[in-house]
Order: sequence, then structure tokens, then C-alpha cells
Amino acid sequence: MTTVIKAPGEAASERAGGSGRTGERESRRSDGTVLNVFSHGFLALWAVLIVLPLLWLVLGAFKTDAQIGGSALSWPTNWHFDAFGRAWDKGIGDYFANTFIVLVFSVPLTMLFGSMAAYVLARYPFRGNRLVYYFFVGGAMFPVFLALVPLFFMVKRFDMLNTYHGLVLVYVAYSMPFTVFFMHSFFRTLPTAVHEAAVIDGASHTRIFFQVMLPMAKPGLISVGIFNTLGQWNQYILPAVLMQPATSSDPERYLLTQGLIQLQQQQGYATDLPVLFAGVAIAMVPMLVVYLSFQRQIQAGLTSATLK
Repeated sequence: MTTVIKAPGEAASERAGGSGRTGERESRRSDGTVLNVFSHGFLALWAVLIVLPLLWLVLGAFKTDAQIGGSALSWPTNWHFDAFGRAWDKGIGDYFANTFIVLVFSVPLTMLFGSMAAYVLARYPFRGNRLVYYFFVGGAMFPVFLALVPLFFMVKRFDMLNTYHGLVLVYVAYSMPFTVFFMHSFFRTLPTAVHEAAVIDGASHTRIFFQVMLPMAKPGLISVGIFNTLGQWNQYILPAVLMQPATSSDPERYLLTQGLIQLQQQQGYATDLPVLFAGVAIAMVPMLVVYLSFQRQIQAGLTSATLK
């Protein structure tokens, strides 16, 4: 057995190095603790800023005008659903149905055309590929307010004002840039070997897209589909411009965002604040349920592209 005798200087330097590494670990641990406290405190503050307005909104639907004008977060004295019934009778049901009809067609068409364009741009190189891609990216940066006037006259020229199909086409065009941008990055992360194997087996481009690549991109489709649903459900400026009756004989096809404004204007001086609160709650609850139901799928879709 061999015994190694170290000089006093070497032993002192090793002890100093060990203590230095211990000090670095303690410093990193303290920095991580401070960062965790700060991040959790910020998230808690953010949750309070979101939950309190929602709680105030829901409680307001069960209160009277006097109670709403009093304490903001006081509990209602009587828990009745009369305000929801009055809001539904005053047109919220029709506005809800109109919004649902538009989104049933606009969201699937947006997902279909957007994913097809993103797939071609991501998997098939051709001359002008990047130019087309940057064209879509530029569309996502273009404010919709700048296009309202030409958009109005274009839709009017095709006689599609105050029509479901006219608004559906506008919604699809409005949501395409973000969909292509999101799905383009997702399709680029999918394994090329699967695509090559399908080509060797003799599958057509259409079959490869619908039966091979599209199922593999399901997490991304769910994520961008939820974002498009939320964005189109909460859209106000486009329906306000394109869904206005031209004459008195035209039917009113107001969407929920327009309907809430109409509900407020119909009251005049006879304010019925619980009806407004109930109308907003009716418009908010479906999207809240959808987001909470698909929360894990949204997170998986946003992170899978970076983890592959």
C-alpha cells in the first residue's frame, strides 16, 4: 500500500478549492431560491389579477343593481338565475348561435388550408418558397385596422355583407398567417424517414399528408386550433364592419361581441347591470371550458416542437 504525502501548500490549495466549490454551490442554490420566490410571487399576482375580475363578473350576474353599485366582491343575497334568462331572451341566444355557426365553418377551414400551406412550405423546396413563407409571416404583422376600408368594399362588391359565408372567408384569411407560421415550424420537426418510407411504399402526396403527416402533427393542430377558436370567438372589429344590416329588411346576424354592445344600448336609461354581467358570463364560459379542457394538449403542442 502506497501512501502519498502532499506538501502543505498543495493540501491548503485543495482545501481552498473545495471550499470555493462549496461556496459556488451555495451561491447557485441561493440564486435559484430567490428566482423561484420571485417567479412564484409573480405567478400568484398574475392569478389574482385574472381570478378577481372573473369572480366579480360571475357574482355580478346574481346581484341586483344596488348590490353591484355597492361592494364589488360581496356575495349575492339571493342566488337566482333570472339575469341569465333575461339576457337569453334579449338576444344572447341568437348571438350565441350566430357565433357558433361562423366558427363551425371558419375554424376547420382555417386549420385545413393553413396546415396544407404550411406542410408544402416546410417539406417541399421550390423556387420562391421562402418568399411565400415570408408573405404569410408579413400578413401576421399587418394590422387588420389598415385593411378595413378595402376589405369592406371588396366584401360588398361580392355581395357578401351581413352573410355567414362572407365572414367565414374573412376569418379564414385573417387567421391563415398565424396558422401557417405555427404549423410550418411544427412540420419541419417531424421525422423525414417516415415521409420517405411512405413515398417508397407508393403513397401519393395527398395520402401522405392526410394519413401520415397530419396525424403526427395532432398536438400542433390542437394548439393552433384552440388559439384560432379563442381569437375568432372574441373578434369584434371584423363582425362590427361586415355584419351590419344594409337595409331595414335585412336580418340581424350579430355575433356575441356585437350582441353585448347591442344589449347595453337597448337598456337606455333603464339599466339592468345583472343582465350585462350574465351576457358576458355566457360569452366567456364556453371558451373557458374549452381552454381548461385542452390545457395539457396546448402545452404539449407548444413544447413538442422544441423537444423533438
